[in-house]
Amino acid sequence: MTPTTPTTPPPRKQIRLAAHFPGVNNTTVWAVPPASPTTTPDGGAARRPSHSGSQIDFASFEHLARTAERGLFDFFFLAEGLRVREHKGRIHDLDVVGRPESLTVLAALAAVTEHLGLAATVNTTFNEPYELARRLASLDHLSGGRAAWNVVTTSDAFTGENFRRGGYLDRADRYTRAAEFVAVARELWDSWPDGAAPRPVDHRGEHFTVRGGFTVPRSPQGHPVIIQAGDSSEGREFAAATADVIFTRHSGLEAGRAFYADVKRRLAAYGRQPDHLAVMPGVTFVLGDTAAEAQEHAAEIRRQQVSPQNALLAAEQIWGVDLSGYDPDGPLPDFDPDPGSELAQGRVRIADPKAIADKWRALSRAKGLSLRETVIETTGRQSFIGTPEDVAAQMDAFVQADAADGFILVPHLTPGGLDPFVDRVVPLLQERGVFRTAYTGTTLRSHLGLPPQPVRAAGKGPTA
Repeated sequence: MTPTTPTTPPPRKQIRLAAHFPGVNNTTVWAVPPASPTTTPDGGAARRPSHSGSQIDFASFEHLARTAERGLFDFFFLAEGLRVREHKGRIHDLDVVGRPESLTVLAALAAVTEHLGLAATVNTTFNEPYELARRLASLDHLSGGRAAWNVVTTSDAFTGENFRRGGYLDRADRYTRAAEFVAVARELWDSWPDGAAPRPVDHRGEHFTVRGGFTVPRSPQGHPVIIQAGDSSEGREFAAATADVIFTRHSGLEAGRAFYADVKRRLAAYGRQPDHLAVMPGVTFVLGDTAAEAQEHAAEIRRQQVSPQNALLAAEQIWGVDLSGYDPDGPLPDFDPDPGSELAQGRVRIADPKAIADKWRALSRAKGLSLRETVIETTGRQSFIGTPEDVAAQMDAFVQADAADGFILVPHLTPGGLDPFVDRVVPLLQERGVFRTAYTGTTLRSHLGLPPQPVRAAGKGPTA
């Protein structure tokens, strides 16, 4: 009999973690009374608030960022909004807190953090490559190599009214502009090599003509980390060609595995390896001392997130008509949506409102749900619910199954909503050997395990 050679099991994948600052979305609990003082696990007085705070006070940003760094997270993520959304001609209720400019906030956070990556969402439709490349390179210098750029586009005339040229771009054009925008930014970042004088840039393209010299020396990362949030075929191709991280909504296991495989498959066409792009879905979590307690807490959070008023608002965004006369605890509308409605402005347009309305009504009939209960069930994003041990196991299984490389956590409270995860779940992930116990590098690229410089196939670019 031929002796067999023992095989060493492959190393367990390491989990990437990021923190999303909550706000202007249906995952945030807005009206929470101040919590009574709590105690830490060792019985000491609590250091951190557990209730909702201001969405624009710097102390809120600082608290969440310091918590993420204490938990050894890869980066802190800020969303962007270039116009306050409207509903029925009035400011959308969830936008009344405002939307401060991302890079300004992150520059301030660079001074109160040492390791945490700092990711800003900045739009390519209403900015210019030279100016944005300069701001990002400056943040990368000020932070010691921790800057990231979440590349987004807009095809919304409502948002365009805030800008000189107004209007908007067709869906296909916004991706071609974004691809050229990123390419120009990379030309500018590469025009000042390490230890050499800057080279002039001479770019002449469909959307941009840039001739001149860059003013910022090569930054610690060379290129800030590029993040992309897109689910369409165009968005996936853009990420495969351009991004280092893709922010996805696929937080279910099977949908996550399909998305993961599709995006990773596309990388080879651009001369890239699977580990050159990290797939990180946005997720929420709810913890309890028992599984039943966690489920009860999760249900209560959803009831707070989807108030009767917010349930009607969510339904109006599907049906496109005023439903203020409807009882949120009653049935759904029995008529079809208005596909050309402009009741809501500044939101991503729903591609097929009738299909969604049909799905909601079928679910309501099958389960005997009211309008509000249907909204709660269909819009929930509580991805991981359970004891800390349960949540750590669920996250680990998700990553080991190649449904993701990590997660962007969206807590439901500002600014203390991340604290329970860092205190109770991170140590368990460390015990499993799937999460760092200390930062081992100084740049965001090193945290994410990315190559020091982006890998791109010569002459290749994303298709629209």
